[in-house]
Amino acid sequence: MTVYASDGTFHDLVKEGAVIVDFFSKTCIPCKMIARVLEELEDEFPFLQIVKVDVEECPKTSDEFHVNGIPDMYYYKDGEIVAHEVGAVGPEVIREHLAEILY
Repeated sequence: MTVYASDGTFHDLVKEGAVIVDFFSKTCIPCKMIARVLEELEDEFPFLQIVKVDVEECPKTSDEFHVNGIPDMYYYKDGEIVAHEVGAVGPEVIREHLAEILY
């Protein structure tokens, strides 16, 4: 399931389960490429939560995580950050991190 976070809802959205956080911008081409990969993963793993954070609409959260480059992805398991990746990475890298938060 994909949800869009706000500065006020972000921390509640990453508290439980397997979560991928995607800091992005609507004008970022690499972000759009990552979005397609995440959509495919969402179909494959319906229990996975994908939290999208638009850096322009969520400045507090973006600042809290020191987002300087996008896409910027965090992988959470039960509220804890397990992995972090900056930049457009291939689907195989995302799947490796996904395995860390699912199993």
